[in-house]
Amino acid sequence: MALYLAAAGVGELHLADFDHVDLTNLQRQIIHDTQSIGQAKVDSAITRLNAINPEITLVAHRAALDTDSLDAAVQAVDLVLDCSDNFATREAVNAACVAAGKPLVSGAAIRLEGQLSVFDPRRADSPCYHCLYGHGSEAELTCSEAGVIGPLVGLVGSLQALEALKLLAGFGEPMVGRLLLIDALSTRFRELKVKRDPACSVCGPASVQREHA
Repeated sequence: MALYLAAAGVGELHLADFDHVDLTNLQRQIIHDTQSIGQAKVDSAITRLNAINPEITLVAHRAALDTDSLDAAVQAVDLVLDCSDNFATREAVNAACVAAGKPLVSGAAIRLEGQLSVFDPRRADSPCYHCLYGHGSEAELTCSEAGVIGPLVGLVGSLQALEALKLLAGFGEPMVGRLLLIDALSTRFRELKVKRDPACSVCGPASVQREHA
């Protein structure tokens, strides 16, 4: 995803990841290579992105973001792309985007299933991530636990980059209010309509200001 955004000339990219490159990442995270193993993922990504487009500005967030630092990071950008693999992070990013009024391009892939949607708090008709998933699942698995096929991750990431470019440049129809489901086993795509939940505790009128740790 970041590769396409850099190649497209998006002027400034903020990269957030506190993890380090592991051999097991390479089958799906093609921004890294074997020479990157052991490096901070953000530093490895910056090296690759600078090689593609040295004219863009790259901002690194190498440490885990708490509520305050996440809010500050979201406030500093025009939109957010969530590529995380756990529900708690997605919920935190969603809440920060709603509070800041910033569009969120959310993508996920696990095993042979992928999904994509756009949540835009600037639009009165847009749901947020919490409207769709509520409190999530305690039994949720990550890619490292359940596995995922590499090309599916690339497909979802490419679609996220496309949605981001549409939002930044103001063309086309972003996937607000729609959820794209991808079945890689049968190569089938399905689209669901998603409505805003008026009782949502994050974006609804009953939502309250988040407490800062």
